[in-house]
Amino acid sequence: MKILIDESLPRYLKRMLAEHDAQTVQDMGWAGIKNGKLLNLAESEFDVFLTADKNIRYQQNLKGQSWQS
Repeated sequence: MKILIDESLPRYLKRMLAEHDAQTVQDMGWAGIKNGKLLNLAESEFDVFLTADKNIRYQQNLKGQSWQS
């Protein structure tokens, strides 16, 4: 399973998910990219997007994307 860890979460989470193919937003060179574009980038390469942003479902239109909150 490919997991993308948002920059709002601690980087050590990647070590805790070592049994999966986990990458951070920073690893991907996507730091600072706003949520809408970040979700579109992540959707094409990852199965799961982990974030601490509790409002993302209200800020972004997730309809039609492969993952939904």
